[in-house]
Amino acid sequence: MKMKHMLLLTICLFSFNLLAEPRIAQSPEDIKPLLNGMTAPKVSLQDATGKTVELNSVLKQQDTVLVFYRGGWCPYCNLQLAALRDIEPKLKALGYQLIAVTPDSPAAVQASLKDTKDAAITYTLLSDSQFNLSSAFGVAYYLDEKTSATYLNTYKLNLNKETSSGKVVLPVPAVFIMNKDGLVQYSYQHINYKVRLQPELLLLAARLAKEPKE
Repeated sequence: MKMKHMLLLTICLFSFNLLAEPRIAQSPEDIKPLLNGMTAPKVSLQDATGKTVELNSVLKQQDTVLVFYRGGWCPYCNLQLAALRDIEPKLKALGYQLIAVTPDSPAAVQASLKDTKDAAITYTLLSDSQFNLSSAFGVAYYLDEKTSATYLNTYKLNLNKETSSGKVVLPVPAVFIMNKDGLVQYSYQHINYKVRLQPELLLLAARLAKEPKE
């Protein structure tokens, strides 16, 4: 009987580790994002200068709105970044810091900041070029071969690939609202990259997340 209990415990622990292991989905439909009540993982990223940034240290400073976007090459992402820029003062007034994360390299992030110099982005852009954060949050997926070929060969985009598989990895556009403990209080993802969370809805979710819980 004791041996059976030990075996059952081993299987349960193994299953839990599989569930907890960061993963890259085979398609947008297959993602498994962090849910409300779950805690942000300890992951390192880079800023636009290539300096290492520890996400958990940043989260401890202030309640956070964390946004995943595909890259500065994506017109839908650029529209979203501009919309976020417009509502950032309201998010700040509510007590939030705004951070946008992309699989673009630090150099590409820096180029994105320069491209917006006429209407500067004042919030933080971070590079997740190794897909550590997007996979840990469960929003990373492998871009299909046909679309990858179009992006790389036709549009000549410089997209990061996973080293082990050689495949292009992108995040499903996503938004997470977290408190200073890294606890997810609200999350939004959409498998259609053309659909983004509207600024008014993001502000509403940010206000509601600040309301006292009964």
